Amino acid sequence: MMLRGLTLAARNGALPTEDTQAWASWPLVVNSARTAAAAVVSLIVARLFRLPEAYWAPITTLVITQSSLGAALSVSCERFMGTVLGAAVGAIVGSSFGPNILIFGAGVFILGLLSAAANSNRNAFRFAGVTLAVVQLVPRVGSPWRIAFHRFAEVCIGLVVALILSVVWPEQEEVR
Repeated sequence: MMLRGLTLAARNGALPTEDTQAWASWPLVVNSARTAAAAVVSLIVARLFRLPEAYWAPITTLVITQSSLGAALSVSCERFMGTVLGAAVGAIVGSSFGPNILIFGAGVFILGLLSAAANSNRNAFRFAGVTLAVVQLVPRVGSPWRIAFHRFAEVCIGLVVALILSVVWPEQEEVR
C-alpha cells in the first residue's frame, strides 16, 4: 500500500524509497501542517512583542518541535540553558570588548567551562555558542545587553510555542 505511513527510517531523516512513498503519507502531511502552524504562531508572537529579530522564534520552534512532550522538554531545557549562558557571556564580552575574534574564542571557551559547571550537556554548550556568536559578532546598533535580552526573548517564545504544540497537537505515531 502506498499510503501506509512513514517508516521509522523516513521519520528519522532518511530519504523515502520508491516502496515507502513517504511523501504521500497522511502522518507526513499532518506533521508538516503541525510544524508549519507552530512556526507561524511563534513568528506572530515574536512580532507582537516587536522583537527586532523575530525570525529566531520560529527557528527555535523548528529546532525544538518533537513528537512527544518528553523529547521536546529535554531539548528545550538544553536550549534554554545554552541561551541564558550565551546571552549573559555575549552581553558581558560585547559591552566590554566588542566584536573581537580572540575575545569571541575566549568566550566560547568560557561557555564550555560554564556549561560543565552548570552540569549541562554538549547541546546546551552548542546553543550557548550560537547565542554568543549572534550577540557578539552580528553587527547591530544598540547595547549588547539589549541585544542579548532580545535573543533570549526570541528563543523563549520559540521554546514555549514548541512545548505548547507538543501538548496540544502531538505528532501522530505510525500505525501498522
